[in-house]
Amino acid sequence: MKYDFDKIYDRRNTDSLKYDFASERGLSPDVLPLWVADMDFRIPEEVISAIKKRADHGIFGYTEPKEDYYKTVCGWFEKRHGWSPDPHKFVITCSVVFSLCALLRAFTDRGDSVIICQPVYYPFEESIVKNGRKLVVSELKNDGGYYTVDFEDFEKKIVENKVKVFILCNPHNPVGRVWTRDELLKMGDICLKHGVFVISDEIHSDFVFGANRHTVFASLKEEFANNCAVCSAPTKTFNIAGLHVAHTYISCDERREKFLKELDGQGYSQPNIMGTVACKACYDYGESWLESLKVYLAENIAFVREYIAANLPQITLREPEGTYLVWLDCRRLGLDDKQLTGLVQSEAKLWLDDGYIFGKGGSGFQRINTACPRSVLKTALERLKNAVEKM
Repeated sequence: MKYDFDKIYDRRNTDSLKYDFASERGLSPDVLPLWVADMDFRIPEEVISAIKKRADHGIFGYTEPKEDYYKTVCGWFEKRHGWSPDPHKFVITCSVVFSLCALLRAFTDRGDSVIICQPVYYPFEESIVKNGRKLVVSELKNDGGYYTVDFEDFEKKIVENKVKVFILCNPHNPVGRVWTRDELLKMGDICLKHGVFVISDEIHSDFVFGANRHTVFASLKEEFANNCAVCSAPTKTFNIAGLHVAHTYISCDERREKFLKELDGQGYSQPNIMGTVACKACYDYGESWLESLKVYLAENIAFVREYIAANLPQITLREPEGTYLVWLDCRRLGLDDKQLTGLVQSEAKLWLDDGYIFGKGGSGFQRINTACPRSVLKTALERLKNAVEKM
């Protein structure tokens, strides 16, 4: 099938976090939003039909998905990522961030140390701090725009701070790395050596480009599988974040029971009906849509690359191996973070994500969401160009 990703849908006045809350966030209502990681594309029609069919039943009591749901989820991982998980070891939750917070409470005590590699998805830091855990940061090394883990620093920080948990981001948001098997093995071996439990956020795993391949952390070694929780969801892949469905895979029975006990303590039980209906339909029928979308997103990223090279030589694009989020190095503009935010928001009338919110290493960067019609992306880049030229 041919899908029209160029079509613009008016998302304003739909209570959209992305479009309808500029004023509440202190921004001008006329900013063009390319910040939060949701897409401006209509989901597959088969998924819409499945939701409508369930809605037509008209009764929405407590619901638990049965064996065919988990068979579908496992089939997706097997086909897309070469991983054959045990369907009985998945736990459904409402979101990856919810799972992450519950995992921290299940496997650490207040004051325990948790390590992350910044710049990284900012809710990691928030989840650690707001749950009363100690934040430990091992900065990624930025070698001419290519990010790597500083393994010596990573292990040193683990030992010095008696770290209990490592939160891994793969593919890595915002820098766009898809960690290689060797890199994941090094991280995992260090964590095993020092008794560090790994929470692997793999929500962007379906957006990997070129020759890069996503490797599920739990698939690398049995020892890793027994020492980790893999957090995933169809919500980024198919743009259904508002339906609240995610999966946490914990191979170790004892650890999974501990996680379930934590969920019980939070009063969480049955999942969102429409979330599980949509998830199953996405994984059953959405592959053709996703493959077409990935081609379109790759072309969008190429468009950004070429436009910046031709018109904004002061800005450098960090080539993403995964995710549809592009990391822009704006340091050569010579602006501090406050000035850069002002340029983007007040002069260019754009709503992007400021790099510094992802950690100290994000200072001078901006994150732009390319999952929108190309005409919208073109308008955004033209606004940025005009603003830079007026500096």
